[in-house]
Amino acid sequence: MTDKLDGVAVFVQVVEAGSFTLAAERLNVTRSAIGKVIARLESRLGVRLLQRTTRIQTLTEAGHAYYDRCVRALAELDAAEAELESGHREPRGRLRVSVPIAFGHLCVAPVLFGLARKHAGLQIDISFTDRQVDLIEENIDLAVRIGALRDTTSLAARRLGVQEISIGAAPSYLTRHRTPIGIDDYAGHQGIAYSRAGAPLPWRVLDPHGVEHELRIEQQLSLDDIQAIAGAGIAGLGLVQLPCWLLTRYVATGELVALWERCGVRPEEIHAVWPKTPYLPLKTRCAIDALATEIPAMNLG
Repeated sequence: MTDKLDGVAVFVQVVEAGSFTLAAERLNVTRSAIGKVIARLESRLGVRLLQRTTRIQTLTEAGHAYYDRCVRALAELDAAEAELESGHREPRGRLRVSVPIAFGHLCVAPVLFGLARKHAGLQIDISFTDRQVDLIEENIDLAVRIGALRDTTSLAARRLGVQEISIGAAPSYLTRHRTPIGIDDYAGHQGIAYSRAGAPLPWRVLDPHGVEHELRIEQQLSLDDIQAIAGAGIAGLGLVQLPCWLLTRYVATGELVALWERCGVRPEEIHAVWPKTPYLPLKTRCAIDALATEIPAMNLG
């Protein structure tokens, strides 16, 4: 069977050196030997990885994607060899994680902080963003995502829980307005809207019979960050529709009052996702296991 690693290290060296000549000098071989290795690799893969002229060398689209995977694979091989040489089975190396802003700060980061305290050889790089990053393109090892998974071909996933939606209000708001009890009572109330791409999302709930309704809420403020929505609610500017894991924190402090603990609609699954690979690095596996153990206990719904 063809060795799938044959030529990979040379290809990475060529890309990083920027030319066959410089790569040959670094590897102490001839330029023609480098050319033959790359030609065999492209022939085996059935794609062109590099566009070459007499003056410049550039990666093709396929070459970019393959290079990213090769760098990741070689790094994991180096880490595996280091573990064997040292006799350790501790997670080590750099772990790049992408998490949603609010959920990341309140729920994911504390788990990863605990992992860092436990494993001194693990360097954790956390990026907080509500943008759905391209894990492979941006060289991310692990991400936490809320909602439907878009990519099921190149990513593996593990379910961490379900996010339920709640409605709450500040005590100061409720002293100025009648507390809503039934669905019709919400008509005319101010609500802080959550917007995506400039479009406020409607407030939908299920009644006791399981019938879906859209609440008729006046929306003076529209924000695209749920932590900011919580802040506006605490300031008494209107009702807020928030994930249960966030609303319950402010209910516990008395800053908000729960009016509808579970709306019954738009529950969203929470997953840990990572690039599919035959070998899951120990550092990634430890982080996934820690998240799968601790996040379900955080009163997500």
